[in-house]
Amino acid sequence: MTTLTDADALDGMRDALGLLKDREQVARRLLEASARHSFDPDKELDWDAPFEEGKWFWPPELVSLYGTPLWKRMSEEQRILLSQHEAAALASLGIWFELILMQLLVRHIYDKAATSAHVRYALTEIEDECRHSKMFARVISRGDTPWYPVSRIHHSLGRLFKTVSTTPGSFTATLLGEEVLDWMQRLTFPDERVQPLIRGVTRIHVVEESRHVRYAREELRRQMVTAPRWSQEFTRLTSGEFARVFSVAFVNPEVYTNVGLDKREAMAQVKASAHRREVMQTGAKRLTDFLDDIGVLRGVGRRLWKSSGLLA
Repeated sequence: MTTLTDADALDGMRDALGLLKDREQVARRLLEASARHSFDPDKELDWDAPFEEGKWFWPPELVSLYGTPLWKRMSEEQRILLSQHEAAALASLGIWFELILMQLLVRHIYDKAATSAHVRYALTEIEDECRHSKMFARVISRGDTPWYPVSRIHHSLGRLFKTVSTTPGSFTATLLGEEVLDWMQRLTFPDERVQPLIRGVTRIHVVEESRHVRYAREELRRQMVTAPRWSQEFTRLTSGEFARVFSVAFVNPEVYTNVGLDKREAMAQVKASAHRREVMQTGAKRLTDFLDDIGVLRGVGRRLWKSSGLLA
């Protein structure tokens, strides 16, 4: 397969989704959107308001144990407490992921023209991610929950991934980390059963992450056309493995212990839950359809995605 340059990609080149878009034009539009719709969570949200009694911290249908035999035995108070701990665990996961993403973005723009709109938008996205990480840390501290770091092995795998990842691999992982959580947050922020602070956090994140998804999707399309064959194949493999890591890390098992449940029993029931499997696959479907269209979900990589439980 012939490797295409960026110039070739702009000269009428297309993928399964159509003509590739001009990188600078996309970035300029995203910069304009950032200027109109960016938020300061410290000023935007009421951090001093008390939590409302009886309200959830995550929609119950999105809590990992929802619908399981264990869930049916739990009291309403224990279910809400689990939603609070799972929200804290997801915020902790988000911080870990965004720290990786920021480093990948810096690597991506290191050898590109600093005056380009593409680089200026990447720096704008890094600013967004810094605010998001601080916002997530603050919402964890605001509640009666601990910080939930990922496991030591996942922490080490993250360090390895951000060191060896290629550009298309980086953007595939970016979309994986952003789109599943984005789907859940789009269900959360309008849900009046959920605590107002959590709804406010998810609203800010959804609005700003929509730009990040657009940037990553357009760049990944370009990369899967212009990257050499070995890089495309490496992307398929690494994204499949990252999907497996992500699906395991999505719920920290310590949340079960901290709400008075047997960790092993809870993990076994989550693994066996058809509802949970459907939630994760539905949350990932928009992404997996896109990755399938642009040629990422092929061969061994596709089998890895299936084993992650995110692809039916």
